[in-house]
Amino acid sequence: MILQETFTLPNGIEIPKLGLGTWMIPDDDAARVVRDAIEIGYRHFDTAQAYANERGVGEGLRSSSLQRDQFFVTTKLAAECKNYAQAKDLIDGSLQTLGLDHIDMMLIHSPQPWAEFREGKHFFEGNLEAWRALEEAHRGGKLRAIGVSNFERADLDNLLDNGSVKPMVNQVLAHVGNTPFDLIDYSRSKDILVEAYSPVGHGALLNNAEIKSLAEKYDVSVAQLCIRYCFQLGLLPLPKTTNAAHMRTNAALDFVISDADIATLKDAQENTDYGAASKFPVFGKKREMNRTTPER
Repeated sequence: MILQETFTLPNGIEIPKLGLGTWMIPDDDAARVVRDAIEIGYRHFDTAQAYANERGVGEGLRSSSLQRDQFFVTTKLAAECKNYAQAKDLIDGSLQTLGLDHIDMMLIHSPQPWAEFREGKHFFEGNLEAWRALEEAHRGGKLRAIGVSNFERADLDNLLDNGSVKPMVNQVLAHVGNTPFDLIDYSRSKDILVEAYSPVGHGALLNNAEIKSLAEKYDVSVAQLCIRYCFQLGLLPLPKTTNAAHMRTNAALDFVISDADIATLKDAQENTDYGAASKFPVFGKKREMNRTTPER
């Protein structure tokens, strides 16, 4: 069962192969959602300072029957934080808000502040400042692993060339119709695990006729097919739902998409309509698609 499977990060830390995303889950609902997921078997939870639900996620984890070493929690440093002193304070703030003695992994949420996302500036110096704070917290045992989110090749190279610890994860927008193959391959070449957030395109793929037809072929839901697609590409998907029944089906991935159908999904028409989520920079016109048609 995929909920019991793990990847191993470069420093030997094991991370569950499927996680529960919590973006846009209100803080007051987060504890209940996390407890429901734990009961189903989830052990990997992804939050962020920007989500404003770390308190609820932490409450759900702490009020469960799980021991601390039985779950993996990721949070993310605010994208606007590009200096060492502020990053140190925010790391301690997340520990306090989550109510935990350590965080399993912390990521820089974006190479740019959201207001300047993908506008050309890379904020190399500021990211190195934030990274230095993460490295220090990692050495001090506050963070078991550190990584990044939404980083392009140039942003990764900045940390790889100038940091003392390599990023262990790059969390990126990846789903059928928007899979950044070049970035995935480059990250892997540097021994960086790639996580896929919004693997169902924030729900936009649920009504895609071509994907629905393919899902029916395997007698699964569109969400299951999309999550399995990411899994077969070697990605770590982070589907988000507040519905316990959907949590169960999202984790029911004991089927295999054929090579021919994977090729079809890789070449699926680019999706650009994310509905209400389109107002967010990573889904809007500013995002770097970085998509090529793979020869495989």
